Amino acid sequence: MVCSRCISAVHDLMQRLGLHPDKVELGGVELPDALATPENLSQLDAGLRLIGFELVSDPVERIVESVKKSIIEYVRVDEGSPLKLSAYLENAIGLDYQSLSRIFSMKEGRTVEKYHIAQKVERVKELLELPGMTLAEIAFRTGYSSVAHLSRQFKQVTGLTVTAYKSGHATRIPLDKV
Repeated sequence: MVCSRCISAVHDLMQRLGLHPDKVELGGVELPDALATPENLSQLDAGLRLIGFELVSDPVERIVESVKKSIIEYVRVDEGSPLKLSAYLENAIGLDYQSLSRIFSMKEGRTVEKYHIAQKVERVKELLELPGMTLAEIAFRTGYSSVAHLSRQFKQVTGLTVTAYKSGHATRIPLDKV
């Protein structure tokens, strides 16, 4: 789950199934142990698949999904987090960065840093669509050291200049597809 609408859709599904979660949040659900029966989990998995999600029970997959969720949150903190990405992920997930990075790269076929950059570029695209924001403001809000650095990375990732993107030559990618 990558947005508030996703959380709402999963929460509604669980209510319809009679499963009353302790917590539904970005990237996960806490279900009381008494409700986590194989039958309920099977129904939940089927319902999730119908709305475009899946039940993740593999511990390694959970780590990968936690890293993705945490990076999405990290990128969307306006004006950046006071922590470096590695420290942020360690605090959010509770594992050392080397382990997180190794697991993520093994399962995703790309590094945590590449995923982070892809998410930052999607955030830049989002901010470019807001009226009145300058590229300097966007660079500052997304943690780039300069407009030149933002522009260079944007072109590397998208193949387009910022100006070409703003002219309508490309579209945004859903966050769960980045």
